[in-house]
Amino acid sequence: MKVLVTGGAGYIGSHTVRELINSGHRVTVIDDLSKGHALAVDPRATLFRGSTGDSALLRRCLDAEQIEAVLHFAANIEVSESVLDPVRYYRNNFANTLSLLGAMVSAGVKRFVFSSTAAVYGNPVETPIDELHPSQPISPYGRSKMMAELAIKDVCHAHGLSATILRYFNVAGAGPDGSIGEDHHPESHLIPRILRAARDVTDIQIFGTDYDTPDGTCIRDYVHVVDLAHAHVLALEKLKEGSCQVLNIGSETGFSVREVITACEQVVGTKLGVIEGHRRDGDPAILVASSRRIREDLGWRARYPEIRTIVQHAWHWHSTHPLGFRGKINPSVEAHSSTLEI
Repeated sequence: MKVLVTGGAGYIGSHTVRELINSGHRVTVIDDLSKGHALAVDPRATLFRGSTGDSALLRRCLDAEQIEAVLHFAANIEVSESVLDPVRYYRNNFANTLSLLGAMVSAGVKRFVFSSTAAVYGNPVETPIDELHPSQPISPYGRSKMMAELAIKDVCHAHGLSATILRYFNVAGAGPDGSIGEDHHPESHLIPRILRAARDVTDIQIFGTDYDTPDGTCIRDYVHVVDLAHAHVLALEKLKEGSCQVLNIGSETGFSVREVITACEQVVGTKLGVIEGHRRDGDPAILVASSRRIREDLGWRARYPEIRTIVQHAWHWHSTHPLGFRGKINPSVEAHSSTLEI
């Protein structure tokens, strides 16, 4: 299948591009490279540099590449930043999704997989969270994704679009071969922050140690990025004509902050200095998603469910790429020459 991946130079998008190509699909990427990295894109893919808000670019790309399906990852993802700059989040996450949907309708592209977020649920009423949980997002980030989901459902109804919306919490890990991984600036995600602290011999801070959990720290869902990428490929390949469904992806049990720190210490072989701070406003004790429906509907199974394996793969990337994609990477990626700017 000829697939367009928006945000395909980003962390999750780049891993999904590789999974798609390895599954036999022909992949085109659109990314403005504001957060992503051209060197993260598999050299077998074609990269167009531009925004999903550029309707003319989208139409030319969809037509020129004869696109049959779209996987949409392009988005801003930081909750705290969305509170400070909601306009940016509504523009990129919602308005640009409308632009993409409009271009797809015009081009007659009927298959769509949307990378959403479990942040649309807001504070959990019960855990693990399933797809029937009330959607009450508490941040502009979550609301912008919720609005995009509503638009997708309406387009499915009006224009016969077939879509799967995937919701998940925390993504971690890296390609097991260590050639691609997580490279955010600044970095807010826990596992890369811990690994950087271990590498640089600095302390890591815990926010809250008095939660109603076994060790007093927050419990969070972690899914290996390759497992998440595989879920997106399955969602595409098993997309039913005329359907519009929502599926969660999660670990179902979660890991506490202390458990994640311990796993990192074991993998790196270094004891970390830990600074115990106060709780942050709005942090629930437990955020874990149910994966029952995606297992039943798509046959998805996590290949890397253990937190130590997730950390091992992440450490392989971070320890061999201390400067991320700005440092030395493998020659096959350095030889990438299919970038097109329109």
